[in-house]
Parts: sequence; structure tokens; C-alpha cells
Amino acid sequence: MSENTSLHQQLLDAGVHFGHLRKKWNPKMLPYIFAEKKGIHIIDLNKTIDGLNEAAHALKQIAKSGKKILFVATKKQAKEIVTECAQRVNMPYVTDRWLGGMLTNFGTIRKSVKKMQSIEKMLEDSSISINKKERLTLKRDKDKMEKVLGGITNMSRTPAALFIVDISHEHIALAEAKRLGITTLGMVDTNSDPNKVDFAVPANDDATKSIAIITNYITAAIIEGLQERESEKDKMEDEDQHDENAVEANAEGGAEGEEGDKGAPRKRTASGTRRTSAAKK
Repeated sequence: MSENTSLHQQLLDAGVHFGHLRKKWNPKMLPYIFAEKKGIHIIDLNKTIDGLNEAAHALKQIAKSGKKILFVATKKQAKEIVTECAQRVNMPYVTDRWLGGMLTNFGTIRKSVKKMQSIEKMLEDSSISINKKERLTLKRDKDKMEKVLGGITNMSRTPAALFIVDISHEHIALAEAKRLGITTLGMVDTNSDPNKVDFAVPANDDATKSIAIITNYITAAIIEGLQERESEKDKMEDEDQHDENAVEANAEGGAEGEEGDKGAPRKRTASGTRRTSAAKK
């Protein structure tokens, strides 16, 4: 309870509870609205905490399974925050511009990524003779592609989930994810439809502090999932090593026993001796 109280206060200080003007609201957000003050809707932070915990738990399990989570936030105030958090957990991210078909036409996007990587190798390879003008053109092309595709360079397949800041602003990404059946989680303000995402976190998606506290909370949950995955891996490796050692010890013990049986002299039994004496008599 104390943790929830502390989180509640942090969310309050960050202004997570401030929604949009009443005239811009979406009626489907009614269950998440606490009150209206001076024409502005106030979000119920208890509902925010519930949604945040559910989303964090879901992302923790996805990270624990070793799957990728794509961070999407192209709003100016969210770019730096989301980029930093995604890089911290080594997850793909899109913070400049969402290219149409980035998920539904993933094969073409991968070709563009490979082209960008080949240009980068070409520029770094001193053995390839390129004049100054060609080098400048290639560098411009690479920079332009890297700006849009740099965050998904290591994403070899479609992600297992999308974490979205402002689902109304990122409606194309959301539509593509829904079409492919990808799990969606997002910050939902009072002007959005919470039913469009699998896990809705009712929160102010315009203020930098609000975006930062929600994204950092989600990132912390992903880190926990990754750490649990690593600990389970180490535990399995230790168990395998222990089993191998036990098998080797048993094999060595069996070999030593066989050698001992071969080298030991045979003893005559008392009964055998008695039978021999009787025979002599």
C-alpha cells in the first residue's frame, strides 16, 4: 500500500492526472475520468496505477521470454525520453517518423536496413575508391536512412509488442500492429479510445514529466524480466554442468571398480576347504 501511495504522489507531481479540455474528450474514457475542473478532465490516478501495473507485468513477461518490444513515440516531447529508455534495455524504437508498412511490409523495411548497413561498410572500407562527391552523397543517404531506421537496425523480425506514447498520434502504427495481432500497450489521454489497445494506461501524453515517469516505470519492468531470464539461464547452465560432472564421476567410479575386481586374488572358501579335506580322507 505504501508503494502505491508513493507512486500515486509521484504521478500527481508529474501531472499525469491532467487530461484534455472537455470539448475534446472521448466518451469511452469516462470510466478513467475522476472529475472535471475548469473545463479540463482530471484522470483517476488509481485507474492509472492499475493500468500501469498490468502493462508492466505484461511487458516483463514478454521480455522474460526473450522477445522484442518496439517503442513508438514520434512526438517532439517524447523522442529523447523514449530513445534513452529503449537503448537502456536494448529494444528497438521509432522516434522520428513512422514509415507506412513498417510492420505489415517488414521484408521491404529489412531490405532498406541492409542497404543502409552496406553503405556504412562502404564508407568505412578504405580499400574501395570513392571520390569526394560520391562519398558525400552516400553519407547523406546513410544519415537520412539512419534517422528513420536507426532504431530498428537490430530488429530481425516483427516485435511481440508495441509500447506507444499517444495512441491517437501513432494511429498508423497501432493499426498495423492490430492487423498482425501484435500486443499493444499505450499511454491513453482523455481524447483517445482506450479500447484500441490491449493494455491502456490512462495518462497525460503531452507533458514531458508524465511521459518520463510512465516510460521509466515500464522500462524498469522490462529490466526485471531480462534479469530473471539471465538468472534462469545461469541456473540451467549450472544444473547441466552438475549433471555432466555427476555422469563423469559415476563413469570413473565404475571403471575403478572393474579394475579392482580384475586385480584382486580369488579366495578359497571355508566350505571349499572342507570339501577338499573330505575328498583326501
